[in-house]
Amino acid sequence: MKNDFTKGSVVSNILKIAFPMTLAQLINVLYNIVDRIYIGMLPENATLSMTGMGITLPIITMIAAFTNLFGMGGAPLSSIARGHKDKEQAEEIMGNSFILLVYSGIILTILGLIFKKPMLYFFGASPDTYVYANAYITIYLMGSIFVMIGLGMNSFINSQGFAKTGMISVLIGAIINIILDPIFIFLFDMGVKGAALATVISQSVSALWVLRFLTGKRTILKLRVNNFKLNKIIVMRITMLGLSGFVMAVTNSAVQIVCNAKLKYYGGDLYIGVMTVINSIREIISMPVTGLTNGAQPVIGFNYGAGSYKRVRKAIKFMSIGCISYTVIAWGILHTFPHFFIQIFNRDPKIIDAGLSSLRIYFFGFFMMSLQFAGQCVFVALGKSKQAVFFSLLRKAIIVIPLTIILPQLYGLGSTGVFLAEPISNFIGGSACFFTMIVLVRRELKVKEL
Repeated sequence: MKNDFTKGSVVSNILKIAFPMTLAQLINVLYNIVDRIYIGMLPENATLSMTGMGITLPIITMIAAFTNLFGMGGAPLSSIARGHKDKEQAEEIMGNSFILLVYSGIILTILGLIFKKPMLYFFGASPDTYVYANAYITIYLMGSIFVMIGLGMNSFINSQGFAKTGMISVLIGAIINIILDPIFIFLFDMGVKGAALATVISQSVSALWVLRFLTGKRTILKLRVNNFKLNKIIVMRITMLGLSGFVMAVTNSAVQIVCNAKLKYYGGDLYIGVMTVINSIREIISMPVTGLTNGAQPVIGFNYGAGSYKRVRKAIKFMSIGCISYTVIAWGILHTFPHFFIQIFNRDPKIIDAGLSSLRIYFFGFFMMSLQFAGQCVFVALGKSKQAVFFSLLRKAIIVIPLTIILPQLYGLGSTGVFLAEPISNFIGGSACFFTMIVLVRRELKVKEL
């Protein structure tokens, strides 16, 4: 069996996957980030255009939620089955995940196109920003199925240990996007429509590359048509394990909606623009953490399935220390140079002035966020869907959303209260998730080793 994670150094196994996956995360983030950077350079209506794109984030996040549900839900199960040396079941899981992504992609496209207008106004659009939000999301929805297939099925490439191939899958699309963006946005004068079209075309090419690999000769697990028939038991297992990533994305979408509503009330379009910039910075800064946790996940799951529990402990320890160390450094850099990061996306003096203090508040104690990521990673890797779902709900739905509603009304905090909700949730939710994981996993592994 290729890519046997019970062999060799645990740290080396993780890094071999994590490094290319981190690069893949960076490249993947570039799809939306590059769009926002170019839109921020428009000679006219740059801030309104960028704010309009920011308003579409809840819809894009919902598409990502279903990608997580069926892609990231199936990949860890496939990895565990491969650890058990059950290749047939691993391939059946992958086939079921693929067809679920296709069905959900079609349904989301239809529903999104029907209900986009009321949704965008509900998400915080004003008459000035709706024009740009509608133009972007209409084209993006037409290609959402390619986004879901490309990202969702790439999880199965990474879970087999082909992290470099997974990185190339994303790199192909990103390069095309970076090339097409200035052509469509500036040369053809398409503005936000051009940004959306470039994204859709690039994601389509990336999806075709992923499918070609998974049906080719190099892959360990092959995507076969006979595995497209849905198995109720497998669908339930995929859905239950994928609920963690799904709930995390859905609650992220809900948080964005609530934030936009509150910021529109307390600060108007300007502060929605500030939040769009902060979300863009967070996507970039969080990449190494998600890369490391995603790299550790197949190693933890494979060794757990193979009964190599000492290696499971080593993987968890290395992943946790790495995440915490990086986020402490990142927090220090963000706090020291906020002006630099804001200017990457927008150079409007009003956005910069409003964004400086907001960014420092939002990212305060940023290292606590890594505890949430590490805990969630282990729960998913070990197939513990209940704990993974609970802690996804705890931080966002139970802590962030109520705080976002309540804090702006206290002591005249206004928009500051909206940005303050995130660090508070990181401290409470992150520590609860991580230390619960430590207690439960330590107890379970001791029992299994007896």
